Amino acid sequence: MTTRIRRWVETDTGHRVPNHNSKCRNFHGHRYRWEAEIEGDLVSLKGISEEGMVMDFSEVSRILNEQIHDVVDHSFIVFEGDDEAIRALSEIGDEHRTVIVPFVPTAENLAKWAFDRVDPHIKSSYGNSITLHAFHVRETPKSWASWRP
Repeated sequence: MTTRIRRWVETDTGHRVPNHNSKCRNFHGHRYRWEAEIEGDLVSLKGISEEGMVMDFSEVSRILNEQIHDVVDHSFIVFEGDDEAIRALSEIGDEHRTVIVPFVPTAENLAKWAFDRVDPHIKSSYGNSITLHAFHVRETPKSWASWRP
């Protein structure tokens, strides 16, 4: 039997879906929630700080901050094929935080992107088996996307 835990960070991040048939084709932003769902066995080593945990929540937070928050918070995510947006953002100057990605930055694609960034860092130092089960991205309070292998 395994246990699942979840930990999340939030960012204020802009994007656009260039070919969308509604207002989402315009520059806009969201208060994103980036949520890692980790599955595994509990640490069974007696007397250590992590005993009884899948993974210490503070370690998950460190990973999410480094791999997601610090990359996209107060940034604009743009598809590498969106020449119009790249040109407009370049006019702002080098101080602007632009993250260029090889996909249209929908919530669905961002969930897979986040999974791929975080997954290599989810590992145990205590012999228990753990995996990143899924990654969830909340774009709005009513709109979520999840990705899992």
